[in-house]
Amino acid sequence: MASFLLPRTLLGEGPHKVIAVHGWFADRSAYEPVLADLDTESFQYAVVDLRGYGEAKDAVGAYTTAEGAADVIDLADRLGWEWFSLVGHSMGGSVAQRVVAAAPHRVRRLVGVSPVPASGLPLPPEQKELFASAAHTPENRRAIIDFTTGGVRPRAWLDRMVDRSLAVSDAKAFRAWLDSWAGEDFHAEVEGSPVPALAVTGALDPALSADLMRSTWLRAYPRGELAELPGAGHYAMDEVPLELIRTVEDFLRADTGREGSGA
Repeated sequence: MASFLLPRTLLGEGPHKVIAVHGWFADRSAYEPVLADLDTESFQYAVVDLRGYGEAKDAVGAYTTAEGAADVIDLADRLGWEWFSLVGHSMGGSVAQRVVAAAPHRVRRLVGVSPVPASGLPLPPEQKELFASAAHTPENRRAIIDFTTGGVRPRAWLDRMVDRSLAVSDAKAFRAWLDSWAGEDFHAEVEGSPVPALAVTGALDPALSADLMRSTWLRAYPRGELAELPGAGHYAMDEVPLELIRTVEDFLRADTGREGSGA
């Protein structure tokens, strides 16, 4: 796989380095609702665009979680970040776990926000067709967003989410990413990992629920934790931004450095 420098936004100058990876429906603008209130004294964030999204919308690639992880590691190298934490939303949670699989010694802490498990997310035929056709059908993107946020969000918000998704993603890449995050099972590569790992779920999301995390995430990571946000669905950054920041940064802040390293 060819090296590719991920487009990114750098925020803060803190000593704890964090790379944030977006999900299937958006580019790095998915994190915009939380950016203004991040702790930029304790952390330095790199919020990235994966291939096929945002500033990397036209980037050629395989559009797989393994490729995304290699791109993340390459970016960390170029930033001089030998040790860093990861935050990944949905599909980005799968990419982040691929980084753990590829370079476990470099990952300080792992956070998945409604993360796709490392075992993938097998879809029944009807659901798979809905997701696959969403690449070219705005109505299907809207149906997926509505379903995964409990069917209670305003129509204008749903419309805005769909419009953004269409604007920032390449349809071919969008479709290809689905096969990777939904269909690939690499849980054996992360199972038993000592990396502290937090899964954050939304109570209104029936797809990537707390129950699913108990049977996947918590079984994979001996130092795994689970936090469920009552007012959120699948898009906690939009739905409950301040609660999400507090939950994620409290977990990251609990890090005491590498054992015996003084880091």
